[in-house]
Amino acid sequence: MPSFGNMTLSELIRPEGHKCACGRTHVCAMKYLNIGRGIVDEVPAMVAAMGKSKPFVVCDDNTYAVAGKRVDAILTAAGVDHRLYVIPLHDPGAGRIAPAEWETGSLIMHYDPACDMILAVGSGVVNDLCKVAAHAVGVPSAVVGTAPSMDGYASNCGSMEVNHVKVSLYGAVPEGILLDTEILSRAPMRMLWAGLGDMVAKYVAVCEWRISNLVTGEYYCPEVAELMRSALRRLMAAADRIASRDPEAIGSIAEGLVLAGIGMAYAEISRPASGLEHYFSHMWEMMALERGVPYDLHGIQVGVGTLLTMKIYRKFVADGTKPDRAKAEAHMRDFDPAAWEARVKRVFGKTAGQILEIEEKTHKNDPEKHARRLDNIIAHWDEIEAIIREELPDYDALYSVMAATGMPLTPADIDIPVQDVVDAFVCARDVRDKYLTASLLWDLGLTEEYAEFVRRINE
Repeated sequence: MPSFGNMTLSELIRPEGHKCACGRTHVCAMKYLNIGRGIVDEVPAMVAAMGKSKPFVVCDDNTYAVAGKRVDAILTAAGVDHRLYVIPLHDPGAGRIAPAEWETGSLIMHYDPACDMILAVGSGVVNDLCKVAAHAVGVPSAVVGTAPSMDGYASNCGSMEVNHVKVSLYGAVPEGILLDTEILSRAPMRMLWAGLGDMVAKYVAVCEWRISNLVTGEYYCPEVAELMRSALRRLMAAADRIASRDPEAIGSIAEGLVLAGIGMAYAEISRPASGLEHYFSHMWEMMALERGVPYDLHGIQVGVGTLLTMKIYRKFVADGTKPDRAKAEAHMRDFDPAAWEARVKRVFGKTAGQILEIEEKTHKNDPEKHARRLDNIIAHWDEIEAIIREELPDYDALYSVMAATGMPLTPADIDIPVQDVVDAFVCARDVRDKYLTASLLWDLGLTEEYAEFVRRINE
């Protein structure tokens, strides 16, 4: 079969999907996908291609001004019956809507049951809210994108806040995606930076996915991984034109982001697109929610987290790190559940109970599970070293590409205190049952050493 990385977008979304050597049939159930300049007028065609007749159009105040008003007018002119809902700002102090329970409930409560689809006009948060709401009310969703700020347009999951904990909620891929590069190129520069940040994360994500496959036996598909690499190549080829808002470059970035979303849909998990770098962002968002203070765009935080993770790997390689069974086993023997629980309560505050429940279900700290993982790490160490060399770019080269855009590069650039950086690194493995770089270091008994390193490089 052809490599996913070499397929066109239309080939990737064919209805019958693709039988893969990994044993699965990968499907991205999309009926309409178009990326181009000046194509927002095709909204009625997208609705028709989905076989629908009455969309429930959703935006927030910002995206209404950017494209929602125009989409409303286009549908009206085309004679397409529809309803429009602008999600109100629940927390004026935050300055933007959140992907949380209040906004989801507001959307569903105002949903018109006579509608047969939900049409998001926006980017990350609006799209995720509409995917979750569409799944809840049992209709398909579609999206008119307003910024190339994240990779979730074509994914089957939404990154949501549930009881102040960041979770991925799975539903269905939007059946229609329309990305007008003229609209995308006019997005605030911070949203363009966010798109770059969300994409460079794939270097770490694929690396960790492969390592997890060896250590935990987690499902891994080489073809999906290659699709993520293809998305990265497209993005990096256009990265130097982000600052000039070149619509063709923005189109390449948008295509890369859509490819990444298709990769997640194929794998049916977010793993191909997110790793420790995303968990830095998740942790900082959870800390901000706990304190009731604003936080930066997800993709910008992820970009900072990617460079942090790359620094960790640079030390890892420079030190010639090898697994030391005696050290790792001593770390497990010395593990103090009470001290661990106290740290969870300090870092997570009101949401600590939910984090403790995750451990009760997953038993990541169980000595027998640790022993099995350690055996696998030692048995596959040469392969793990090879994966790190193969998947991760040169740190300085990546830094230069990101710096040339003017985007934030360090936690200090986005006002993250040093202690929050350290806590995010140490506690990232506690948030979900997902094997991360932080998990590997914990299994090797190296967490405290690397926590001190993280502190030192950020002071």
